Amino acid sequence: MEFTAGGRLEVRITPSDVGKRVSVRRVDEVDAPGSRFTDTVGVLTSWNDGVLVITRKSGEAVRIAESVLVAGKVVPAAPARRRGPAATYEELARAGARAWQPVESERLGAWTLRAAAGFTRRANSVLPLGDPGRPFDDALTYVRSWYADRGLPAYVQTAAGVDDEQERLRAELERRGWAREVTTQVLTGALAPVGDLPVDTGRVTLARGVDEAWLRRYGRAGAAGPHVVQVLTSGPSVWFASVPGDEGVPAAIGRCVVDGRWAGFMAVEVDPAQRRRGLATAVMTALARRALDEGASAAWLQVEEDNGGARALYDGMGFSVHHRYHHYRQPERPEA
Repeated sequence: MEFTAGGRLEVRITPSDVGKRVSVRRVDEVDAPGSRFTDTVGVLTSWNDGVLVITRKSGEAVRIAESVLVAGKVVPAAPARRRGPAATYEELARAGARAWQPVESERLGAWTLRAAAGFTRRANSVLPLGDPGRPFDDALTYVRSWYADRGLPAYVQTAAGVDDEQERLRAELERRGWAREVTTQVLTGALAPVGDLPVDTGRVTLARGVDEAWLRRYGRAGAAGPHVVQVLTSGPSVWFASVPGDEGVPAAIGRCVVDGRWAGFMAVEVDPAQRRRGLATAVMTALARRALDEGASAAWLQVEEDNGGARALYDGMGFSVHHRYHHYRQPERPEA
């Protein structure tokens, strides 16, 4: 925090600093004996009617009354701290989109509207990577209509802590009543350490296509109509892994999409009765070795934030969090 020459705290931010990364201090109980202070660091996403909204890197939006501010300043962007390969948010977002392609899509400026009969939010949400080419509210109206025509709710996928544009987008959606439903972590890591793990991959079989047995193990497939298969088999170079199990259902499965330097891992699932036997590691390692053979050197994957077991597995393989993203669902009633 900044101090004046007299040793007093000073507020050095104004509404003109919206969109910048700031550090503020507020008093918890004004005029109370022994008042305590709380510090908040994040992007100043709005300052209206005497209330500031600061979005932390985690995606949490903190509302602070202007009247309780005792200090504030603009601070430089946080330095990147990754163990994995360097990558921009846009590079990873586009790689992820190529690895999980919808059945149909439409461009709206720099936004991509995606639909796949409701199979996964990723394939049934807007991916905004720039300006939609029309006023924001008009764009949202078009989005809602586009998804309604397909019998789907409208979702918008936004990232946290990556740039000011994404922070402002999330703030605008929240202001209009769009509800955040899921937080997903995108992890990155070097590929070679995964391929070099000393595990037995002899039981793992790799295939270019997906069969009924694989789909029976895949928990998100449901009835597994043609749209599910179309999404799963889309991508630049797609591989499916499986480990034989009982009654024709694999004990473990996985999916990998090789795309230039990137190998994206998805759908890694293990029979609950056979967990903690190294099957997920064997699947990941077998897929990593194939991706290395195709020239990939870096890896990414996605995991829901509350999946502690998966996070522990991936942490042990050297993956670390690159960013988080959220899916915002349209309000039940049209925005005002």
